[in-house]
Amino acid sequence: MCLILFAYRAHPDYELVVAANRDEFYARPTAPLAFWDDAPDVLAGRDLQAGGTWLGITRAGRFAALTNYRDPARLLPEAPSRGRLVGACLRDAAPARATLDRLAAPAAAYNGFNLVLSDGEGLYYFSNLTGDYRALAPGWYGLSNHLLDTGWPKVRRGLTALRQALDRRRDPDPDDLLSLLTDRTPAPDAELPDTGVPLDWERWLSPLFIEAPGYGTRSSTVLLADTAGRARMVEMTWDDGSRREFHLDWPLARHFYPEPRADS
Repeated sequence: MCLILFAYRAHPDYELVVAANRDEFYARPTAPLAFWDDAPDVLAGRDLQAGGTWLGITRAGRFAALTNYRDPARLLPEAPSRGRLVGACLRDAAPARATLDRLAAPAAAYNGFNLVLSDGEGLYYFSNLTGDYRALAPGWYGLSNHLLDTGWPKVRRGLTALRQALDRRRDPDPDDLLSLLTDRTPAPDAELPDTGVPLDWERWLSPLFIEAPGYGTRSSTVLLADTAGRARMVEMTWDDGSRREFHLDWPLARHFYPEPRADS
């Protein structure tokens, strides 16, 4: 996963709205969004090479998503797959804080990553670049291949589009959110980050939707979780143009607002 845009307790009717793109090598085998045979409560796509995932939810209202931190100088060739962390977080029934406490020590063995995790009662951000986690306040967030809310052009552009899409309609249309994720506008050279890859790759990787040699946006996912405990998840798989949609009802007791709401 290379771009996650999300509104957390920032909409009058929705606890969490997520619009995310998964970028990956085209040759890497992938299974589309579905409930897992070996973990029937988990709804997620699956990396068939390493067995993990990049984003998913569960029937109990647990949500997790991960992006890689791009820095070729930090790469550990023998590191385990980061996608397995998302699967482990979704399978875990413990409170999110307990899950993240257990993750802190082994996280250093992985290549750089950012993890967003919700247990239905709170939303948390963790990066193994900083080694700690924090609870997120209600608001609007963007995450790409650096730390949370790093102002890369694609993050700024995506958050503006997300806010506009949610402002247009009281009941967000998932197809509107999928559409904003297809923005192929590259960033001007003067605004490109320097992440240690060649300039042509910085250019290819700068749009919300990536099309590069052998690599690009493989799927887009939208999650709409409302304040009544209902969730709707839609995935567009760009390899074959297929669309999948799932609806879940989450335990109402897990959805409440212990903190002030963000302005919408």
